[in-house]
Amino acid sequence: MKRILIIGGGQGGSALLELLHKTAFTRVTGVVDLNADCLGAKKAEVHNIPFFTRWQEALNELKPVDAVIEVTGNAGLLKELREEFAGQNVTLIPSSVASILFYLIEEKEKLIEEKTEHFSKLELILNSTHDGMIAIDNNERITLINSRAEEMSGLKKEEVLGKPVGYALPSSELPRVLHTGKTEQNRRQTIRENRTIVATRFPMKQGKRIIGALSVFRDITDIEQMAEEVTSLKSVQTMLEAIIHSSDDAISVVDEEGKGLIINPAYTRLTGLTSEEVLSKPATTDISEGKSMHLQVLKTRKPVRGVRMKVGPKRKDVLVNVAPVIVDGKLKGSVGVIHDVSELETLNSELERARQIIRTLEAKYTFEDIIGKSGEFTIAIEQAQMAAKTPATILLRGESGTGKELFAHAIHNASDRKYNKFVRVNCAAISESLLESELFGYDEGAFSGARRGGKKGLFEEAHGGTIFLDEIGELSSQTQAKLLRVLQEKEVVRVGSTKTLDIDVRVVAATNVNMEEKMYKNEFRSDLYYRLNRMPIQIPPLRMRKEDLPALCDHLLTKLNQDYGRNVEGLTQEALSMLREYDWPGNVRELENILGRAMIHMHYSVSRICVDHLPSLETETGKTQQEPSGGNGEEISGRSLQEQLADREKQIIVRTLNAHGGNKTKTAEALGLSLRNLYYKIEKLDISSWN
Repeated sequence: MKRILIIGGGQGGSALLELLHKTAFTRVTGVVDLNADCLGAKKAEVHNIPFFTRWQEALNELKPVDAVIEVTGNAGLLKELREEFAGQNVTLIPSSVASILFYLIEEKEKLIEEKTEHFSKLELILNSTHDGMIAIDNNERITLINSRAEEMSGLKKEEVLGKPVGYALPSSELPRVLHTGKTEQNRRQTIRENRTIVATRFPMKQGKRIIGALSVFRDITDIEQMAEEVTSLKSVQTMLEAIIHSSDDAISVVDEEGKGLIINPAYTRLTGLTSEEVLSKPATTDISEGKSMHLQVLKTRKPVRGVRMKVGPKRKDVLVNVAPVIVDGKLKGSVGVIHDVSELETLNSELERARQIIRTLEAKYTFEDIIGKSGEFTIAIEQAQMAAKTPATILLRGESGTGKELFAHAIHNASDRKYNKFVRVNCAAISESLLESELFGYDEGAFSGARRGGKKGLFEEAHGGTIFLDEIGELSSQTQAKLLRVLQEKEVVRVGSTKTLDIDVRVVAATNVNMEEKMYKNEFRSDLYYRLNRMPIQIPPLRMRKEDLPALCDHLLTKLNQDYGRNVEGLTQEALSMLREYDWPGNVRELENILGRAMIHMHYSVSRICVDHLPSLETETGKTQQEPSGGNGEEISGRSLQEQLADREKQIIVRTLNAHGGNKTKTAEALGLSLRNLYYKIEKLDISSWN
């Protein structure tokens, strides 16, 4: 290593210091300059090199010195240095030579920097390509491997450069190309487990001499997987087409432009249109009446359901459901399923029959089973629906056959007790001697013939649910007292026992008698009446809602068809008119009886009930309520003004009801009352009949 002393710490000397300090074969042992604050002095301090202001002092301390570089350009100083080193083995380099040396070193650094930058760009290009590259020299040693080749082969550049390719990558075919000198194109090769490539290999030549070989290859593992996926997609497409074509539902598919893409045989059977008439044609081709739901869905990107329209040359009445087909957020088309309405009507009819069978077997009804839309009847339904959501005791009032039990079932099924028991009791059908034990149960030995271990009463059976007490007005005074205790204390005492049992039962009672008159005659306890009458619901008789007759007839005929195995479709207009003229003292129960009798006498080939099929209907019009005369002869002695006003109000309401055929809605309008207020007055004034 040459020991060098630099004399001159200016810009040239400091630059020369930086260059010589970096070389491996020279060592700058000192820097000399008269200016202690020069740039060379600062750089010498950074590199921990001694600095001197006099060259004589530097020579004394730094002996031996192999070379002295004078970069001041001072001719006198150069002369002194020559005299000093005359006859010594010290190389003196003047500033003129030093500047050339500095220039050459600087040019070398620039060339090295440019070459380094060139190779960096080349490496960047090689590493940016999607293809893998591996090169070997004529000794079969790896000279190049880019990052993509590292990724595909699992090799590391720092571990394999300069190593034999057979050692680093045993499956490599480059040695063969190196020896044969022939190019190999698009050769399939497996380089790792589950990694397949296609490689092109060619020899690298310098003139005619082969100096190495290069392989450029591409990973085709993903391509093979894609090919498998395409094959799988074709299989799925074939399967989907088979499913669509085997479906009994008519299916129509259009593309994003609304042109026919797929139809199935069921579509052709329903519409009468073939593939040639629909595919690649606008979505409106098959519509004979209505708007294209395909176009609407393509526009809104939202599905539509249950749209009625007519399709095909036969104007088939259909119901359409259409939904968009969206893949990766892009609209690709829409698919429609078309149902024959006539088939749906048949299915609905069968469903209704099935429901009727289930209801008959389970004896359960809901508000959907209550048929009627007249004003008075709608109010009764609304009151029942509102009452069902409360725990209040309900009293159903109405004539026999108006559907009180139907209301009781519906109230139970609309309440939060619907999953618990519903117990029905006809208070008039059970003898007085048995009713108490049936309702409240009995202990063992309570009476002769009592079951061993006793028996639960119906109230206990209904715990957590609802008990329906029909014909509540027929209870004896003793049973009334016990029932009052149940309602007040929510507990029962079995016959023959003193132990109380807590119960949680919702009571729905029903009656067709005048409860107020029974209370007046002391036949019914007033305290029990007020407990039961917490939520009274008046169910109007059939004669007051004759506008419901068509719907009721359809409903009853569905039930009777099931019972009798018939297929009666309905009644003629003349038969309906005849039914409207009758007053129906037996209400809906009588109507069911009349329709059943008519159906029995009908021939099986007849599908509608006509007047000839109906039995004779006799309206009992002889029983009319006489209005008290309002003349001067009316006896008023002994009666208060309030009583006389109540009588007069009753007369007015009865007369108005008769004038409007018993229609409460029209009566309320005529009297300037709300319908609810009219009901209140009818109940308060005990107007139970007005014909």
